[in-house]
Amino acid sequence: MDTTTTIVTAAGYTTRRPVAGDAADIHRLISLCDTRVIGKADMTLDDVTDQLNEPAFDGEKDGWLVHDTSGSLVAWAWACRKGTGNNVDVDVVVHPGAAELTGPLWEAVTGRAAGIAAELGHDSAVVDIALYREDSGKRALAAARGFVAATSFIRLLADHDTPVPEPVAPPGVTVHHGTDEEVRRQGHAVQQEGFAEHFGFTPKDYDEWHAELDSSASTDWAQLTVARIDGEPAAMLLGTDAFAGDENSGYVRQLAVLPRFRGRGLGRFLLRTAFAADAARGRIGTYLHVDANNSTPALDLYLSVGMRQVLAIDVWRRTL
Repeated sequence: MDTTTTIVTAAGYTTRRPVAGDAADIHRLISLCDTRVIGKADMTLDDVTDQLNEPAFDGEKDGWLVHDTSGSLVAWAWACRKGTGNNVDVDVVVHPGAAELTGPLWEAVTGRAAGIAAELGHDSAVVDIALYREDSGKRALAAARGFVAATSFIRLLADHDTPVPEPVAPPGVTVHHGTDEEVRRQGHAVQQEGFAEHFGFTPKDYDEWHAELDSSASTDWAQLTVARIDGEPAAMLLGTDAFAGDENSGYVRQLAVLPRFRGRGLGRFLLRTAFAADAARGRIGTYLHVDANNSTPALDLYLSVGMRQVLAIDVWRRTL
């Protein structure tokens, strides 16, 4: 059932579906709410535009915008599938002056999550919402609706305030970049196998993986690096410009090493290669996110190369 009318009736606001032209208003609302929680805006306008352009997101079914009587945007809520599995991401962003919208919108996104899973042929939906650790209010809302903390993603930063030399490749390792389609396909294959046991992983074929990344304004395929050992793809790193506009920093979006090639220093080598490339671009740092409960000792690796924690985002989960 489309819950749009229910929200309008319950709260007396105007509710509609999002379109691309709403990105700036959504960004302002998110920035206001984030600043109240963590002291600064954490999403860029490009981030919001990417969200609206995400191929897996159907604005006609998956999103809600709520405006007050003055025409100001006071709430934004959405649900988005992850691949073809039953895992669905959701979020609800409500202006502090319109708290009465919170309950109906949580019902809307969880209901839509169940609908997405059913449309994909699943009997249940695994629903995830990402919450800043400082956001005690939203954590309480999640807990009251049956969500429980499932894992944490740590945002790390490597500062480039001193010269960053390029690392020497390990013996037998060659480096290749994603401007070539063959390299992109190899990067996809390594990422899918390397991430297979990670929290929230959903398999994606090459076309879906490529379309998702290519729809993002921050993706630069030249920043995809595949390391081959004796000609065989062994590890990949995808850097993007997600933090370039607001923080003049690079971002490691994906880093994976095939299980049979782990323990050879490939992750460390690719990280240091990305740091050097970002520094050469004039970036003052490089960010990445890591699952604190990663099935590999990734956090230890990142700390060992000088990265430091700057933020924690907890993922809360409920099965419907």
